[in-house]
Amino acid sequence: MKKKLLATILSVALTASMLAGCGSNAGTSGTTTGDAAAETTTEAEAGDDAAATEEGEVAEGEAAPAAVTTVGDPNGTHMEMWSFVELHNTFYASMLEKWNAENPDRTIEITFTTYPYADMHTKLLTSLNAGTGAPDLCDVEVGQFPNVVAGMDTWLYPLDDALAPYAADLVQARLDTYAGADGKHYGAPTHVGATVMYYNAELLESYGIDYTTIKTWDDYTAAGEKLKEASDGKVMLTSVDTAGVDWMWVAMAEYGEDWTGGFDGSANVQLESVKNMLTMQQGWLDSGIAMVSPDGHVDLEAGFQNILDGNIASFPKALWYMSRFLNYMPEEAGKWALAPCPVFEAGQPRSVGIGGTGTVVTNQSVDTQLAADFISYAKCSEEGAKGIWETLGFDVCNSAMWTDESITHDSNNEYVKFFRTNPYDVLNEVKDEIGKISVVAISPTINEQMCNVTLNDVLENKMDVDEALQAAQDVISLEE
Repeated sequence: MKKKLLATILSVALTASMLAGCGSNAGTSGTTTGDAAAETTTEAEAGDDAAATEEGEVAEGEAAPAAVTTVGDPNGTHMEMWSFVELHNTFYASMLEKWNAENPDRTIEITFTTYPYADMHTKLLTSLNAGTGAPDLCDVEVGQFPNVVAGMDTWLYPLDDALAPYAADLVQARLDTYAGADGKHYGAPTHVGATVMYYNAELLESYGIDYTTIKTWDDYTAAGEKLKEASDGKVMLTSVDTAGVDWMWVAMAEYGEDWTGGFDGSANVQLESVKNMLTMQQGWLDSGIAMVSPDGHVDLEAGFQNILDGNIASFPKALWYMSRFLNYMPEEAGKWALAPCPVFEAGQPRSVGIGGTGTVVTNQSVDTQLAADFISYAKCSEEGAKGIWETLGFDVCNSAMWTDESITHDSNNEYVKFFRTNPYDVLNEVKDEIGKISVVAISPTINEQMCNVTLNDVLENKMDVDEALQAAQDVISLEE
Protein backbone atom coordinates (compact mmCIF):
# COMPACT_ATOMS: atom_id res chain seq x y z
CA MET A 1 0.00 0.00 0.00
CA LYS A 2 2.78 2.45 0.91
CA LYS A 3 4.47 2.00 -2.45
CA LYS A 4 1.32 3.23 -4.12
CA LEU A 5 0.82 6.24 -1.86
CA LEU A 6 2.61 8.81 -4.00
CA ALA A 7 0.71 7.82 -7.11
CA THR A 8 -2.54 7.86 -5.15
CA ILE A 9 -1.94 11.33 -3.78
CA LEU A 10 -0.88 12.65 -7.17
CA SER A 11 -4.13 11.35 -8.63
CA VAL A 12 -6.21 13.45 -6.25
CA ALA A 13 -6.25 16.60 -8.36
CA LEU A 14 -6.89 14.60 -11.52
CA THR A 15 -9.75 12.68 -9.97
CA ALA A 16 -11.30 15.86 -8.67
CA SER A 17 -11.36 17.49 -12.06
CA MET A 18 -12.63 14.51 -14.00
CA LEU A 19 -15.42 13.01 -11.91
CA ALA A 20 -18.67 12.65 -13.79
CA GLY A 21 -21.36 15.08 -12.94
CA CYS A 22 -19.28 17.22 -10.65
CA GLY A 23 -19.19 20.78 -11.81
CA SER A 24 -16.95 23.55 -10.61
CA ASN A 25 -18.16 26.26 -8.34
CA ALA A 26 -18.59 29.39 -10.39
CA GLY A 27 -15.38 31.26 -10.75
CA THR A 28 -13.05 28.50 -9.54
CA SER A 29 -10.61 26.33 -11.39
CA GLY A 30 -11.01 23.26 -9.19
CA THR A 31 -13.90 20.88 -9.57
CA THR A 32 -16.17 19.59 -6.84
CA THR A 33 -19.53 17.93 -6.55
CA GLY A 34 -22.88 19.54 -6.24
CA ASP A 35 -22.41 19.35 -2.49
CA ALA A 36 -19.65 21.91 -2.53
CA ALA A 37 -21.81 24.51 -4.17
CA ALA A 38 -24.03 24.65 -1.13
CA GLU A 39 -21.72 27.52 -0.29
CA THR A 40 -21.64 30.60 -2.46
CA THR A 41 -18.09 31.32 -1.32
CA THR A 42 -15.43 29.03 -2.73
CA GLU A 43 -13.01 27.12 -0.57
CA ALA A 44 -10.14 29.12 -2.01
CA GLU A 45 -11.76 32.41 -1.10
CA ALA A 46 -12.52 31.17 2.40
CA GLY A 47 -9.17 29.66 3.13
CA ASP A 48 -6.38 31.56 1.42
CA ASP A 49 -5.87 33.98 4.29
CA ALA A 50 -6.04 31.40 7.09
CA ALA A 51 -2.53 31.71 8.47
CA ALA A 52 -3.50 30.49 11.93
CA THR A 53 -6.49 29.00 13.73
CA GLU A 54 -7.85 28.86 17.22
CA GLU A 55 -6.00 25.56 17.54
CA GLY A 56 -2.65 27.31 17.05
CA GLU A 57 -0.23 28.16 14.29
CA VAL A 58 -0.33 26.10 11.12
CA ALA A 59 2.84 24.04 10.73
CA GLU A 60 5.01 24.89 7.76
CA GLY A 61 3.90 22.96 4.65
CA GLU A 62 0.53 21.97 6.10
CA ALA A 63 -2.79 22.88 4.55
CA ALA A 64 -4.28 25.95 6.19
CA PRO A 65 -7.80 25.37 7.52
CA ALA A 66 -10.47 27.69 6.22
CA ALA A 67 -12.42 27.36 9.45
CA VAL A 68 -12.17 25.56 12.80
CA THR A 69 -14.90 25.33 15.41
CA THR A 70 -15.57 23.09 18.41
CA VAL A 71 -19.14 22.12 19.25
CA GLY A 72 -20.82 19.75 21.68
CA ASP A 73 -20.43 18.48 25.23
CA PRO A 74 -16.96 19.24 26.64
CA ASN A 75 -17.49 16.32 29.02
CA GLY A 76 -18.29 13.93 26.18
CA THR A 77 -16.04 11.93 23.86
CA HIS A 78 -13.88 14.36 21.90
CA MET A 79 -13.53 13.79 18.16
CA GLU A 80 -12.09 15.54 15.11
CA MET A 81 -13.98 15.92 11.83
CA TRP A 82 -12.75 17.32 8.51
CA SER A 83 -14.70 18.59 5.53
CA PHE A 84 -14.07 20.72 2.45
CA VAL A 85 -17.33 22.67 2.72
CA GLU A 86 -17.93 24.81 5.79
CA LEU A 87 -21.71 24.58 5.43
CA HIS A 88 -21.45 20.79 5.77
CA ASN A 89 -19.72 21.21 9.11
CA THR A 90 -22.36 23.72 10.18
CA PHE A 91 -25.00 21.12 9.43
CA TYR A 92 -23.13 18.37 11.31
CA ALA A 93 -22.76 20.69 14.29
CA SER A 94 -26.52 21.25 14.40
CA MET A 95 -27.09 17.49 14.29
CA LEU A 96 -24.51 16.98 17.04
CA GLU A 97 -26.57 19.14 19.39
CA LYS A 98 -29.62 16.97 18.63
CA TRP A 99 -27.61 13.77 19.08
CA ASN A 100 -26.35 14.86 22.48
CA ALA A 101 -29.86 15.80 23.60
CA GLU A 102 -31.18 12.38 22.57
CA ASN A 103 -28.18 10.39 23.84
CA PRO A 104 -27.13 11.85 27.21
CA ASP A 105 -25.11 8.73 28.00
CA ARG A 106 -23.14 8.96 24.71
CA THR A 107 -22.45 12.64 24.27
CA ILE A 108 -19.78 13.93 21.91
CA GLU A 109 -17.69 17.05 21.41
CA ILE A 110 -16.35 17.57 17.89
CA THR A 111 -13.77 19.97 16.53
CA PHE A 112 -14.84 20.65 12.95
CA THR A 113 -12.13 21.74 10.52
CA THR A 114 -12.76 22.93 6.97
CA TYR A 115 -9.87 22.61 4.51
CA PRO A 116 -9.58 23.53 0.84
CA TYR A 117 -10.81 20.63 -1.28
CA ALA A 118 -7.57 19.17 -2.66
CA ASP A 119 -5.61 19.87 0.51
CA MET A 120 -8.07 17.99 2.67
CA HIS A 121 -8.14 14.86 0.52
CA THR A 122 -4.36 14.79 0.23
CA LYS A 123 -3.96 15.31 3.98
CA LEU A 124 -6.46 12.53 4.66
CA LEU A 125 -4.71 10.03 2.39
CA THR A 126 -1.33 10.86 3.89
CA SER A 127 -2.54 10.41 7.46
CA LEU A 128 -4.40 7.19 6.66
CA ASN A 129 -1.34 5.70 5.05
CA ALA A 130 0.89 6.82 7.93
CA GLY A 131 -1.46 5.28 10.48
CA THR A 132 -1.58 8.49 12.51
CA GLY A 133 -3.00 11.98 12.28
CA ALA A 134 -6.33 11.13 10.64
CA PRO A 135 -9.57 12.56 12.01
CA ASP A 136 -12.32 10.44 13.55
CA LEU A 137 -14.70 11.46 10.77
CA CYS A 138 -14.12 12.93 7.33
CA ASP A 139 -16.15 13.95 4.30
CA VAL A 140 -14.91 12.31 1.10
CA GLU A 141 -16.02 13.57 -2.30
CA VAL A 142 -17.28 10.70 -4.45
CA GLY A 143 -14.47 11.07 -6.98
CA GLN A 144 -11.94 10.63 -4.18
CA PHE A 145 -13.72 7.67 -2.65
CA PRO A 146 -11.88 4.97 -4.68
CA ASN A 147 -8.58 6.29 -3.30
CA VAL A 148 -9.79 6.20 0.29
CA VAL A 149 -11.74 2.94 0.19
CA ALA A 150 -8.69 1.22 -1.33
CA GLY A 151 -7.37 0.98 2.21
CA MET A 152 -10.63 -0.22 3.70
CA ASP A 153 -8.97 -3.24 5.32
CA THR A 154 -6.88 -1.02 7.57
CA TRP A 155 -8.07 2.56 7.10
CA LEU A 156 -11.85 2.65 7.44
CA TYR A 157 -14.57 1.40 9.76
CA PRO A 158 -17.61 -0.20 8.07
CA LEU A 159 -20.91 1.58 8.71
CA ASP A 160 -23.35 -1.24 8.02
CA ASP A 161 -24.36 -1.82 11.64
CA ALA A 162 -24.77 1.89 12.28
CA LEU A 163 -26.84 2.34 9.10
CA ALA A 164 -29.06 -0.66 9.85
CA PRO A 165 -31.80 1.30 11.71
CA TYR A 166 -32.37 3.44 8.60
CA ALA A 167 -31.47 0.98 5.82
CA ALA A 168 -35.03 0.07 4.86
CA ASP A 169 -35.72 3.67 3.82
CA LEU A 170 -32.38 4.47 2.18
CA VAL A 171 -31.96 4.57 -1.61
CA GLN A 172 -29.84 1.47 -2.18
CA ALA A 173 -28.17 2.71 -5.34
CA ARG A 174 -26.78 5.71 -3.50
CA LEU A 175 -25.76 3.65 -0.46
CA ASP A 176 -23.90 1.24 -2.74
CA THR A 177 -21.91 4.12 -4.22
CA TYR A 178 -19.89 4.08 -1.02
CA ALA A 179 -19.34 0.33 -0.81
CA GLY A 180 -15.97 -1.36 -0.90
CA ALA A 181 -14.93 -4.40 -2.91
CA ASP A 182 -15.88 -6.51 0.13
CA GLY A 183 -19.52 -5.37 -0.14
CA LYS A 184 -19.43 -3.42 3.12
CA HIS A 185 -20.45 0.23 3.17
CA TYR A 186 -17.85 2.76 4.25
CA GLY A 187 -19.48 6.12 3.54
CA ALA A 188 -22.64 7.75 4.87
CA PRO A 189 -24.30 9.42 1.85
CA THR A 190 -25.39 13.06 1.73
CA HIS A 191 -27.89 12.94 -1.11
CA VAL A 192 -29.28 10.83 -3.94
CA GLY A 193 -28.09 13.14 -6.71
CA ALA A 194 -31.00 11.95 -8.84
CA THR A 195 -30.69 13.29 -12.38
CA VAL A 196 -33.72 15.00 -13.89
CA MET A 197 -34.43 17.22 -16.87
CA TYR A 198 -34.52 20.94 -16.22
CA TYR A 199 -36.99 22.56 -18.64
CA ASN A 200 -37.47 26.29 -19.15
CA ALA A 201 -41.22 25.81 -19.29
CA GLU A 202 -41.92 29.50 -19.77
CA LEU A 203 -39.61 29.73 -22.77
CA LEU A 204 -40.90 26.51 -24.32
CA GLU A 205 -44.52 27.59 -23.85
CA SER A 206 -43.80 30.85 -25.65
CA TYR A 207 -42.96 28.75 -28.71
CA GLY A 208 -45.91 26.41 -28.36
CA ILE A 209 -44.05 23.45 -26.86
CA ASP A 210 -45.36 21.43 -23.92
CA TYR A 211 -42.47 19.72 -22.15
CA THR A 212 -44.83 17.30 -20.38
CA THR A 213 -45.41 15.48 -23.69
CA ILE A 214 -41.71 14.58 -23.97
CA LYS A 215 -41.25 10.97 -22.87
CA THR A 216 -38.56 9.59 -25.19
CA TRP A 217 -35.44 10.96 -26.82
CA ASP A 218 -37.31 10.84 -30.13
CA ASP A 219 -39.93 13.14 -28.58
CA TYR A 220 -37.12 15.35 -27.30
CA THR A 221 -35.53 15.56 -30.73
CA ALA A 222 -38.87 16.41 -32.32
CA ALA A 223 -39.39 19.18 -29.77
CA GLY A 224 -35.95 20.52 -30.68
CA GLU A 225 -36.86 20.68 -34.34
CA LYS A 226 -40.10 22.47 -33.51
CA LEU A 227 -38.26 24.93 -31.27
CA LYS A 228 -35.70 25.63 -33.97
CA GLU A 229 -38.40 26.45 -36.50
CA ALA A 230 -40.52 28.48 -34.08
CA SER A 231 -37.61 30.55 -32.76
CA ASP A 232 -35.93 30.89 -36.14
CA GLY A 233 -32.90 29.13 -34.69
CA LYS A 234 -32.44 31.66 -31.87
CA VAL A 235 -33.14 29.15 -29.10
CA MET A 236 -31.68 25.67 -28.95
CA LEU A 237 -33.24 22.82 -27.07
CA THR A 238 -30.08 22.00 -25.12
CA SER A 239 -26.31 22.12 -24.90
CA VAL A 240 -24.10 19.03 -24.94
CA ASP A 241 -21.04 18.69 -22.74
CA THR A 242 -17.44 18.18 -23.76
CA ALA A 243 -16.05 18.48 -20.22
CA GLY A 244 -18.54 16.35 -18.31
CA VAL A 245 -20.14 12.96 -18.76
CA ASP A 246 -23.56 13.37 -17.16
CA TRP A 247 -25.28 12.65 -20.48
CA MET A 248 -23.32 9.39 -20.75
CA TRP A 249 -24.29 8.39 -17.22
CA VAL A 250 -27.96 8.99 -18.04
CA ALA A 251 -27.68 6.79 -21.13
CA MET A 252 -25.86 3.99 -19.30
CA ALA A 253 -28.42 3.97 -16.53
CA GLU A 254 -31.24 3.68 -19.06
CA TYR A 255 -29.62 0.60 -20.60
CA GLY A 256 -28.42 -0.83 -17.28
CA GLU A 257 -24.79 -0.55 -18.40
CA ASP A 258 -21.67 0.63 -16.55
CA TRP A 259 -18.46 1.49 -18.36
CA THR A 260 -16.30 1.00 -15.25
CA GLY A 261 -16.96 -2.73 -15.01
CA GLY A 262 -17.42 -2.32 -11.26
CA PHE A 263 -14.94 -3.90 -8.85
CA ASP A 264 -14.59 -7.17 -10.72
CA GLY A 265 -15.08 -6.41 -14.41
CA SER A 266 -13.07 -4.61 -17.06
CA ALA A 267 -13.71 -1.07 -18.20
CA ASN A 268 -15.57 -0.78 -21.50
CA VAL A 269 -16.64 2.53 -23.01
CA GLN A 270 -17.80 0.90 -26.24
CA LEU A 271 -21.30 0.37 -24.89
CA GLU A 272 -24.56 0.55 -26.83
CA SER A 273 -25.80 3.27 -24.50
CA VAL A 274 -22.76 5.48 -24.96
CA LYS A 275 -22.73 4.99 -28.74
CA ASN A 276 -26.42 5.83 -29.00
CA MET A 277 -26.12 8.97 -26.90
CA LEU A 278 -23.08 10.30 -28.76
CA THR A 279 -24.62 9.52 -32.15
CA MET A 280 -27.82 11.29 -31.14
CA GLN A 281 -25.91 14.31 -29.88
CA GLN A 282 -23.91 14.53 -33.10
CA GLY A 283 -27.22 14.56 -34.95
CA TRP A 284 -28.54 17.38 -32.76
CA LEU A 285 -25.46 19.47 -33.46
CA ASP A 286 -25.61 18.79 -37.19
CA SER A 287 -29.28 19.75 -37.37
CA GLY A 288 -28.81 22.89 -35.26
CA ILE A 289 -31.09 22.00 -32.35
CA ALA A 290 -28.24 21.81 -29.82
CA MET A 291 -25.01 23.66 -29.10
CA VAL A 292 -21.80 22.69 -27.34
CA SER A 293 -21.91 23.91 -23.74
CA PRO A 294 -19.78 27.03 -23.20
CA ASP A 295 -16.65 26.05 -21.24
CA GLY A 296 -17.65 22.41 -21.60
CA HIS A 297 -20.68 22.05 -19.34
CA VAL A 298 -23.57 23.94 -17.77
CA ASP A 299 -22.03 24.03 -14.30
CA LEU A 300 -19.66 26.94 -14.83
CA GLU A 301 -20.15 30.69 -15.03
CA ALA A 302 -20.39 30.60 -18.82
CA GLY A 303 -23.01 27.88 -18.54
CA PHE A 304 -25.07 29.92 -16.11
CA GLN A 305 -24.89 32.91 -18.43
CA ASN A 306 -25.96 30.79 -21.38
CA ILE A 307 -29.06 29.81 -19.43
CA LEU A 308 -29.72 33.40 -18.36
CA ASP A 309 -29.43 34.57 -21.96
CA GLY A 310 -32.20 32.15 -22.97
CA ASN A 311 -29.99 30.31 -25.44
CA ILE A 312 -31.05 26.84 -24.32
CA ALA A 313 -34.38 25.53 -23.05
CA SER A 314 -33.40 22.34 -21.21
CA PHE A 315 -30.63 20.08 -19.93
CA PRO A 316 -30.21 17.04 -17.65
CA LYS A 317 -28.58 17.53 -14.26
CA ALA A 318 -28.79 16.12 -10.76
CA LEU A 319 -31.23 17.68 -8.32
CA TRP A 320 -28.35 19.30 -6.46
CA TYR A 321 -28.13 21.69 -9.43
CA MET A 322 -31.21 23.42 -8.01
CA SER A 323 -28.85 25.36 -5.74
CA ARG A 324 -27.10 26.77 -8.81
CA PHE A 325 -30.32 28.51 -9.80
CA LEU A 326 -30.82 30.01 -6.37
CA ASN A 327 -27.20 31.06 -5.97
CA TYR A 328 -26.31 32.18 -9.50
CA MET A 329 -29.55 32.57 -11.48
CA PRO A 330 -32.20 33.86 -9.06
CA GLU A 331 -33.94 35.83 -11.81
CA GLU A 332 -35.00 32.50 -13.36
CA ALA A 333 -37.46 31.82 -10.53
CA GLY A 334 -40.84 30.58 -11.71
CA LYS A 335 -39.64 29.72 -15.21
CA TRP A 336 -38.19 26.26 -14.80
CA ALA A 337 -39.80 22.87 -14.26
CA LEU A 338 -38.28 19.53 -13.30
CA ALA A 339 -39.24 16.25 -14.97
CA PRO A 340 -37.92 12.71 -15.45
CA CYS A 341 -35.33 12.29 -18.18
CA PRO A 342 -36.48 11.04 -21.58
CA VAL A 343 -35.54 7.46 -22.48
CA PHE A 344 -34.45 5.67 -25.63
CA GLU A 345 -37.14 3.01 -25.17
CA ALA A 346 -40.31 3.12 -23.10
CA GLY A 347 -39.90 1.36 -19.79
CA GLN A 348 -36.22 2.16 -19.30
CA PRO A 349 -35.10 3.75 -16.00
CA ARG A 350 -35.30 7.55 -16.11
CA SER A 351 -32.67 8.69 -13.63
CA VAL A 352 -29.17 8.07 -12.26
CA GLY A 353 -27.40 9.24 -9.12
CA ILE A 354 -24.56 11.68 -9.81
CA GLY A 355 -22.07 13.41 -7.53
CA GLY A 356 -22.03 13.28 -3.78
CA THR A 357 -20.07 13.27 -0.55
CA GLY A 358 -19.74 10.21 1.65
CA THR A 359 -18.60 10.61 5.25
CA VAL A 360 -16.16 7.98 6.52
CA VAL A 361 -15.13 6.87 9.98
CA THR A 362 -11.42 6.15 10.17
CA ASN A 363 -9.99 3.29 12.16
CA GLN A 364 -7.92 5.89 14.00
CA SER A 365 -11.09 7.18 15.66
CA VAL A 366 -11.12 7.25 19.44
CA ASP A 367 -14.47 5.42 19.33
CA THR A 368 -15.34 4.01 15.92
CA GLN A 369 -18.78 2.73 16.86
CA LEU A 370 -19.83 6.01 18.44
CA ALA A 371 -18.55 7.96 15.44
CA ALA A 372 -20.40 5.62 13.07
CA ASP A 373 -23.63 5.83 15.03
CA PHE A 374 -23.50 9.63 15.12
CA ILE A 375 -22.78 10.22 11.43
CA SER A 376 -25.38 7.65 10.35
CA TYR A 377 -27.95 9.41 12.53
CA ALA A 378 -26.87 12.83 11.27
CA LYS A 379 -27.14 11.97 7.59
CA CYS A 380 -29.54 9.06 7.25
CA SER A 381 -32.20 9.40 9.95
CA GLU A 382 -35.45 11.18 9.14
CA GLU A 383 -34.34 14.03 11.39
CA GLY A 384 -31.06 14.26 9.54
CA ALA A 385 -32.78 14.09 6.16
CA LYS A 386 -35.01 16.98 7.12
CA GLY A 387 -31.96 19.02 8.08
CA ILE A 388 -30.12 18.19 4.85
CA TRP A 389 -33.08 19.26 2.74
CA GLU A 390 -33.80 22.45 4.66
CA THR A 391 -30.15 23.48 5.17
CA LEU A 392 -28.40 22.20 2.04
CA GLY A 393 -31.23 21.74 -0.45
CA PHE A 394 -30.27 18.18 -1.44
CA ASP A 395 -32.55 15.30 -2.42
CA VAL A 396 -32.13 13.19 0.70
CA CYS A 397 -31.35 9.48 0.81
CA ASN A 398 -33.97 8.63 3.42
CA SER A 399 -37.04 8.15 1.26
CA ALA A 400 -39.35 8.15 4.27
CA MET A 401 -39.12 11.95 4.18
CA TRP A 402 -40.18 12.07 0.52
CA THR A 403 -43.83 11.55 1.46
CA ASP A 404 -43.94 14.00 4.37
CA GLU A 405 -45.67 16.85 2.59
CA SER A 406 -45.30 19.14 5.59
CA ILE A 407 -41.61 19.20 4.61
CA THR A 408 -41.54 18.46 0.88
CA HIS A 409 -44.41 20.83 0.03
CA ASP A 410 -43.60 23.57 2.51
CA SER A 411 -44.58 26.71 0.62
CA ASN A 412 -41.90 28.67 2.47
CA ASN A 413 -39.07 26.46 1.25
CA GLU A 414 -36.90 28.33 -1.23
CA TYR A 415 -36.57 25.37 -3.60
CA VAL A 416 -40.28 24.61 -3.56
CA LYS A 417 -41.00 28.27 -4.35
CA PHE A 418 -38.41 28.53 -7.13
CA PHE A 419 -39.51 25.72 -9.48
CA ARG A 420 -42.83 25.15 -11.19
CA THR A 421 -42.82 21.48 -10.24
CA ASN A 422 -42.10 20.06 -6.81
CA PRO A 423 -38.70 18.31 -6.61
CA TYR A 424 -40.05 15.51 -4.47
CA ASP A 425 -42.99 14.85 -6.76
CA VAL A 426 -40.44 14.15 -9.51
CA LEU A 427 -38.23 12.17 -7.14
CA ASN A 428 -41.14 9.98 -6.08
CA GLU A 429 -42.00 9.39 -9.72
CA VAL A 430 -38.55 7.94 -10.44
CA LYS A 431 -38.02 6.41 -6.99
CA ASP A 432 -37.50 2.90 -8.32
CA GLU A 433 -35.62 4.00 -11.45
CA ILE A 434 -32.51 5.68 -10.04
CA GLY A 435 -29.50 3.90 -11.51
CA LYS A 436 -25.94 3.72 -10.29
CA ILE A 437 -22.68 3.96 -12.19
CA SER A 438 -19.74 2.67 -10.13
CA VAL A 439 -16.96 4.97 -9.01
CA VAL A 440 -13.90 2.74 -8.81
CA ALA A 441 -10.16 2.95 -9.38
CA ILE A 442 -10.45 3.20 -13.18
CA SER A 443 -13.07 5.98 -13.03
CA PRO A 444 -10.58 8.88 -13.11
CA THR A 445 -8.89 7.40 -16.20
CA ILE A 446 -12.21 6.99 -18.00
CA ASN A 447 -13.37 10.47 -17.17
CA GLU A 448 -10.05 12.05 -18.09
CA GLN A 449 -10.06 10.37 -21.49
CA MET A 450 -13.70 11.17 -22.20
CA CYS A 451 -13.56 14.79 -21.03
CA ASN A 452 -10.14 15.70 -22.42
CA VAL A 453 -10.27 13.82 -25.70
CA THR A 454 -13.25 11.72 -26.76
CA LEU A 455 -16.15 14.11 -26.24
CA ASN A 456 -14.25 16.88 -27.98
CA ASP A 457 -13.37 14.56 -30.87
CA VAL A 458 -16.98 13.50 -31.32
CA LEU A 459 -18.90 16.69 -30.57
CA GLU A 460 -16.47 19.40 -31.68
CA ASN A 461 -14.45 17.64 -34.38
CA LYS A 462 -17.24 15.35 -35.70
CA MET A 463 -15.11 12.22 -35.44
CA ASP A 464 -16.85 8.92 -36.12
CA VAL A 465 -18.32 7.67 -32.84
CA ASP A 466 -17.09 4.09 -33.17
CA GLU A 467 -13.62 5.25 -34.09
CA ALA A 468 -13.45 7.70 -31.18
CA LEU A 469 -14.64 5.11 -28.66
CA GLN A 470 -12.16 2.54 -29.93
CA ALA A 471 -9.35 5.05 -29.44
CA ALA A 472 -10.60 5.78 -25.94
CA GLN A 473 -10.83 2.09 -25.12
CA ASP A 474 -7.25 1.54 -26.24
CA VAL A 475 -6.01 4.20 -23.84
CA ILE A 476 -8.17 3.08 -20.93
CA SER A 477 -7.23 -0.58 -21.32
CA LEU A 478 -3.56 0.31 -20.89
CA GLU A 479 -4.33 1.72 -17.43
CA GLU A 480 -6.19 -1.30 -16.04
